[in-house]
Amino acid sequence: MREQGAGTGRAVEEVFREEHGLLLATLVRRFGDLDLAEEVTAEAIEAALVRWPVDGVPSRPGAWLLTTARRKAVDRLRRDRAYAARLALLQVAADRAAPAPPPDTVRELPDERLQLFFTCAHPALPAPARAALMLRCLAGLTTAETARAHLVPEATMAQRIVRAKKKIREARIPFRVPGADELPERLPGVLEVLYSVFTEGYAASSGPDLTRPDLAGEAIRLTRILHRLLPREREVTGLLALMLLVHARRAARTGPAGEPVLLADQDRGRWDHAMIAEGLALVPAVLTGGPPGPYGVQAAIAALHDEAADVATTDWPQIVALYDVLSALAPSPVVAVNRAAAVAMRDGPEAGTGPPRRAGRRAAAARIPAVPRGAGRSAAAAGAAGRGSGGLPPRTRTGRDTAGTGPAAAHAGRRRTTRLSVRPFRRRGPARRRGRPQRRSSAVTHLTLPPPLSSSDNDTGTGS
Repeated sequence: MREQGAGTGRAVEEVFREEHGLLLATLVRRFGDLDLAEEVTAEAIEAALVRWPVDGVPSRPGAWLLTTARRKAVDRLRRDRAYAARLALLQVAADRAAPAPPPDTVRELPDERLQLFFTCAHPALPAPARAALMLRCLAGLTTAETARAHLVPEATMAQRIVRAKKKIREARIPFRVPGADELPERLPGVLEVLYSVFTEGYAASSGPDLTRPDLAGEAIRLTRILHRLLPREREVTGLLALMLLVHARRAARTGPAGEPVLLADQDRGRWDHAMIAEGLALVPAVLTGGPPGPYGVQAAIAALHDEAADVATTDWPQIVALYDVLSALAPSPVVAVNRAAAVAMRDGPEAGTGPPRRAGRRAAAARIPAVPRGAGRSAAAAGAAGRGSGGLPPRTRTGRDTAGTGPAAAHAGRRRTTRLSVRPFRRRGPARRRGRPQRRSSAVTHLTLPPPLSSSDNDTGTGS
């Protein structure tokens, strides 16, 4: 019996993890109250822990939880006079009076999570609260787990979540998906929250560890959900591809003592090649159908790194061209430093020793998140571009890179386009002299590139 109870407990935990966001979003949509939805979800989980060891795990556990939680919500609303008007408006009495279908006959839970993504990432909420709510409501992390993810005391996180929920109520933040006219403005905010969670997992800003793979994994899981809900949004696809292609290197990014290992020195046999293949499969959709966004361009850069056998055979001319595009879309000192390193690998160390103006100290202080740290730095290039952030110990980096978190203003004036095709380039740098074979890329095929911004167009001074 003890083993059976333990097995049931694990089953409940697995169901809760997979169904929590779906269940919570459905209840919020039905009753319009995040607190109520969370409370009855917890009560339904408690009921499952009591019933399932006796009755067995239902064939559709998510539907069972939804039916149980919905009934508990109706009972609570009936008892609470303050909710009487809401009860009448929602007409949940009819829902209670009608016999509920057996859980096994309910097909699938309606997927209402998309509206919860936009609610959690609403611009009216403080930035720290957005990430906390997304982990709490959509990833199903407990308050204690969310606090550990943010490296703050549990009491602090509890207050942060309470204040965020209060703000949602008082500001009447709607639980809805923005219309087609609002989506282009609101979606980058959702992606920014997911990107920030992944970035913290990729290169922790505090704490004893250089990386936090569990947190990066949660960001990927949430981005997968968003991608299933918005499969035609190319920047959602780009962000997922970027996360997969970078996270695939996690096992090789640190040494035995937890020290950082630069890309040039990583054992590529330790990379997760199944995850790389998944990410590469997404890249063509990101680069076709219109101009790419910042996440799509970063995914293309990561794809070129992941497809190369080593640093010397990496397609550096293509990477430099992609950094030119990224500089136009989302200029930052970090992008400038990474471009300088790529130029050094393409043209020789001396070519990368003169980073654009004003890239110096800010770039040295910035952490490089999804754009690979130390990208393209062999021993020679590291000497050339060592003044960039890749030459600093990661624990000294206190800044947070914003490249890729949202597109810059549209490039003014007439757009010239360059057709960039991945064919073997003639290399002029060290890789060519060593006679190493050229490597073709299968993921980054054809990309219509906007022209690089001139220095007068670029207020960070990183234009060429």
